[in-house]
Amino acid sequence: MRLCNIGHGFDYETEKVTRIFFPFDKITVTRERLSGDDTALCEIEYNAGRTFAKAAVICRGKRAEESEEVFSASEKEKELALARCLYKCFSRITGYKSEWGILTGIRPAKLYSSIAASKGEEQANFCFKNAYLAADNKIKLCAAAAKSEEKIIALNKPESFSLYVSVPFCPSRCRYCSFVSHSVANAKAIIPEYLSKLGDELKKTGETARDLGLRLETVYIGGGTPTSITAEQLEKLLFAVRENFDFSSCREFTVEAGRPDTVDAQKLKVIKSAGATRISINPQSMNDNVLKAIGREHTAAQMREAFYLARSEGFCNINTDIIAGLSGDSIDSFRQTLYDILELAPESVTVHSLAVKRAADISRNNELPDSSVGTEAARMVEFARETLEENGILPYYMYRQSKTVGNLENVGYSRKGFEGLYNVFIMDETHTILACGASAVSKLKEPRGNNIERIFNFKYPYEYINRFSEIIARKDGVKAYYDKYPCFDK
Repeated sequence: MRLCNIGHGFDYETEKVTRIFFPFDKITVTRERLSGDDTALCEIEYNAGRTFAKAAVICRGKRAEESEEVFSASEKEKELALARCLYKCFSRITGYKSEWGILTGIRPAKLYSSIAASKGEEQANFCFKNAYLAADNKIKLCAAAAKSEEKIIALNKPESFSLYVSVPFCPSRCRYCSFVSHSVANAKAIIPEYLSKLGDELKKTGETARDLGLRLETVYIGGGTPTSITAEQLEKLLFAVRENFDFSSCREFTVEAGRPDTVDAQKLKVIKSAGATRISINPQSMNDNVLKAIGREHTAAQMREAFYLARSEGFCNINTDIIAGLSGDSIDSFRQTLYDILELAPESVTVHSLAVKRAADISRNNELPDSSVGTEAARMVEFARETLEENGILPYYMYRQSKTVGNLENVGYSRKGFEGLYNVFIMDETHTILACGASAVSKLKEPRGNNIERIFNFKYPYEYINRFSEIIARKDGVKAYYDKYPCFDK
């Protein structure tokens, strides 16, 4: 698709709207007026003191035009008007309407909260419906998530921070996954050295947090699949976390046990003895055929076994993840997955929508889903919302990703009192996240403002090991940052 952007610089927004309808197509931007198939003219026109947003699209042998007068001098209003025009053209040609309208941002709940705080909830609803063209069900979902997020964000203090620890190893690679992770079989030889270096980074990070007087709110051990390493290795890692950080203020300590086939009694005992308050066991689907199609080497029966084993070991806060839009899944199969999950009675359920990134196997092998998958996935996530809410499992946070089927969302649902605090803190960018391990990114947040700076670790475990001195040196950037933005008056 060619975007001919005339009279404005809204390249990012016009491309994002185009990707709602053509998520995997190549999109080029030009300042020329071109014609022909797969061409969209997006123009801001000034005429006799009046301003117009115009879009004209030729695609699939069809043509559509839209125009809207802009009565504000605001660049944002011009951008929104142009986005609406382009959206309506594509919608008429393809017959598809996104329930999120022209909203493409990662944090719609944060946007909703911002509008509601300044203009009231009624105006926020009006804006989402008329300015962004969002459907009523998405506005309702957004409002509910925003209210829950606000309560969690209110727990934050200027000196607050959370800790993320990366264990970038998995039993195998899921076909939809784009994370930097390595199979345990292939990486077995370097895992001990990786964990040793990770322990050193945790020590340095803990010392920095103490010197700055930072307050630990949540800890999240993720990956990868942390439980893919041995129980002894996991114990060493968790001991390093406990040894180097002050847990007296910690509200939540999560360990991902993402693959059910990596969960056993010994690992669960290790996690429990380390003081973890929350674990996540993630089947993604309870349909064995779907699991096989996406490269998961476990069964639905193993998921049940792992879940009940965790219960028997005393875990009373368990999350489960499922994904809408997976290869081979159907609305009926997805419904059954949700019923099976509800039978387990987890404290929280995270409903993801399939996002197809460039590094994923299904993308590299050109097995991209067609538009019908987005339509089916939309039915899945709406069924999940209705069913979970009926069972007292309510939305507490949400976020969105690019190249997601159906332009859909990811939503965390929980029973009251079991909201995943870390999930809210990181997605809202509430406070600093100090991150350790390969591919980890520390996100430093100004204690009383909105400035954010990032410190990146090397992506791959072998890089992390071989260039570890550079990673430790970069950690000095945390103190340098807080010297500019002190947490509190000393």
